[in-house]
Amino acid sequence: MRDQQWYLDFLHIAEAHQVSQGDGVLVAVEDSGVDASVPELAGALEPGKDIGGGSGDGRRDADGHGTAMATLVAGRGQGVGKGVLGIAPRARILPVQVQPGLDFTGDGKNLAAGIDYAVSRGAKVISISLGTNELAAVRTAVQKAIDADVVVIAAAGNKSKSDHIEFPASVPGVLAVGAVDRSGERATVSVAGPEIALVAPGTDIVSRTLGGSAVNGVGTSFSAAIVSGAVALVRSKYPQLSGPEVVRRLTLTAQDKGEPGRDPVYGYGVLDIVKALTAEITPAASPRPSSPSEGGSGKGPAVIAAIGVAVLVMVFIAVLQIIIRGRRQRR
Repeated sequence: MRDQQWYLDFLHIAEAHQVSQGDGVLVAVEDSGVDASVPELAGALEPGKDIGGGSGDGRRDADGHGTAMATLVAGRGQGVGKGVLGIAPRARILPVQVQPGLDFTGDGKNLAAGIDYAVSRGAKVISISLGTNELAAVRTAVQKAIDADVVVIAAAGNKSKSDHIEFPASVPGVLAVGAVDRSGERATVSVAGPEIALVAPGTDIVSRTLGGSAVNGVGTSFSAAIVSGAVALVRSKYPQLSGPEVVRRLTLTAQDKGEPGRDPVYGYGVLDIVKALTAEITPAASPRPSSPSEGGSGKGPAVIAAIGVAVLVMVFIAVLQIIIRGRRQRR
């Protein structure tokens, strides 16, 4: 199994794991549930919730899709060089079942509730490898998650189902992920659109499904799970960074591809996990001049007004002194 995980070498995961393995980060997988019997996920699963049907804790899978995604995010292997190794093997998974069937187009109401639940449980990464119907409730839930300092990642979508970026990957603030093949070129299955932020491996992706069976999949679902693992690595390495700063680090360090800068096929480029973990990134410029109370050198309106008044007073005093001296001389 490990030999078939070509994307581990492509992303230089062995080198990345010398820096971070995702310790302390909770990743919510919003999907079909996660099969707790998979050996690679032993000790990685937190009790979650069934929202798409049933009253379970998310640790049973309806069709295997969620299990494959969770294993990609945080699979712990089965010993040295054996089993499926995830991108962030020391991260924890919060399984949230939002779709019980085989159709990967879920119910937006379930997803909105699932996102809210993940935020309430303290997840700092939310991984969404499905599309839903467009509902305002999902947009609201995404915004609440972002406001709570959560990074939300979603699969851009596959051409077999759509010719545009799917919802909720199209929601502002969501990190939309497309797919590349073994050569780093756009995967034929991956849709394109201006919302694409990053691309990651999405063809011949080996993972685990129901009962621990092997699965070899293709699609942006797998790419989104891989990026979710990468976000967990960065959040673990740089716990002081906000969600937007984590996204900025990933996009600034991506390997530019296609048209220079951001483009609708590759976004900012191909995920470069090692560089995201190790590069020196200058802080983002402040959106406004800092006030004196913030420790900056900028002058606020009140300060400028006070200086102006002081100057006028000094001028008035100087003029008054000249007048007085003139009267004395006349005497």
